[in-house]
Amino acid sequence: MSNERYSVGVVGAGLVGEELVRVLEQREFPMKELRIMARSERTQELAGRPRDVIAACQEAFDGLDIALFAGTEGVSGASQLYGWRAVERGVFVVDNGKDFRMDERVPLVVPEVNADAIKAHQGFVANPNCSTIQMVVALAPLHREAVIKRVIVSTYQAVSGTGRSGLDALSSQRRAAVEGGRTQLGPYAHPIYDNVIPEIGDPKDEMPGYYSEELKMVLETRKILGCPNLPVSATCVRVPVAMSHSEAINAEFERDISPEDARDILARAPGVTVVDDPENSEYPLALDAAGQDAVYVGRIRKDPSQPNTLDLWCVSDNIRKGAALNAVQIAEKAIEMGLL
Repeated sequence: MSNERYSVGVVGAGLVGEELVRVLEQREFPMKELRIMARSERTQELAGRPRDVIAACQEAFDGLDIALFAGTEGVSGASQLYGWRAVERGVFVVDNGKDFRMDERVPLVVPEVNADAIKAHQGFVANPNCSTIQMVVALAPLHREAVIKRVIVSTYQAVSGTGRSGLDALSSQRRAAVEGGRTQLGPYAHPIYDNVIPEIGDPKDEMPGYYSEELKMVLETRKILGCPNLPVSATCVRVPVAMSHSEAINAEFERDISPEDARDILARAPGVTVVDDPENSEYPLALDAAGQDAVYVGRIRKDPSQPNTLDLWCVSDNIRKGAALNAVQIAEKAIEMGLL
C-alpha cells in the first residue's frame, strides 16, 4: 500500500454504506478524509458512532480521490446520477449497484479472481452481485486448474440482500407469529418468515422464466471469468435468514478433478476457507460466515450422475464480502497497482 492518503466518499447510508464505513476503518484504509453522502443531510449512527451525512449532489464529489457507491439492488442507483460525473471530476469510482456491471467500458472485478481487469478502468469499476462474488471466488481456483464447462447453482439468499426492509420484514413476521397481530409483507410478494420464496428481482424477457438475480449470475460469471459462452443456470431463492448467502454449486470441468485435489486447491486460494468434514457435521454455515471476510466452501464431492463434475456448498456474508469488502479491496488493489 502506498504511503499516500486519499479523500474517500461513501455514497449511501444503508446496510452496505454502513458496512463500507466499517470495512474502511477496520482495514485502516489510507484515508485523509471520509465523506458520507445520502439523499438527505443528517447525523446518523453508522458503524458504532454518530456520523455527519451530507446530501449527495455533483459538487459533493469535488476534492475526492475515490468514491464507493453502496448501490441499491432492484432500482436505478445513485451511480446513474453521479457516477460518471464524479469520474469527470477526477474521482475513481467503485460501484456496487447493478447499472454498469455489463457496460463494456467498465471492468467487473473480484480481486481474488480478476484483479488485472482493473488496469482497463476508465475511472469506473463495478462490483459484481453478491451471489456472483462468492461463487466465482470458489470456482476460479478450480477453473484455473481444470477449466469449467458448465455451472448449475441454486442460492439460498439472506433477507439482508434486500436491505433493512428485508431484515425488518423477517423480524416483524417472526414476532407476529409468536405474539399475534398484523404484519406486513415488506419487500416480498409473500411472507418470508417460515417460508422460502423462489423470486429475487424482476422477470427478464431476455431469459424467459428467469428473474433478474438469476440473469446477473449468468452474465456476470461469464464476464468475470472471461468465458462469454459459459453455460450457467441459476435458481435464486430468498430464505428466512438474516445474514449470509448460501449456494449449492454443481460444476462440470473439462477434465477430472478429485474432491481431494479440489480441497487442496481451495485451501490455498485467496479469500477461501475450506470447512469440509461432513462426517462430523462440519461444513459452512450462514451463522458462522456472518461478519467474516472469507468465502467458505465445503461438502466437496463428486457428482455421480455426470463425469468430471463436482458439487460444492458455498457460504459468505453477502453484505461484507458480497458488497462492501469487495469494493474496498478493488480500491486497495488499484492503489497497489499504482493506478491511483
